[in-house]
Amino acid sequence: MLRSELIDKLHEENPHLTRRDMERVVAVVLETVTQTLERGARVELRGFGAFSVRHRKARPGRNPRTGEPVAVPEKHVPFFRTGKDLREKINSSRDA
Repeated sequence: MLRSELIDKLHEENPHLTRRDMERVVAVVLETVTQTLERGARVELRGFGAFSVRHRKARPGRNPRTGEPVAVPEKHVPFFRTGKDLREKINSSRDA
């Protein structure tokens, strides 16, 4: 699902609000999640999942095109772990 599709879906379900209001709501939610992760904190949406930041140490790597060794610097990467409810819904919909 694209961001615009999410906005359209929310607008369909909430016709009393304008599409511009829905765009603002989605932007605020995503920006808040982003800012929280930038601070290194965790965002948990019960039943859906949790976003966190993981630290990756520096390591040696290889350029896939040339095979030449390359130093990969340490970095922080976003990580998402699904919640129990979401995992169960996905698995039960696959079985049906």
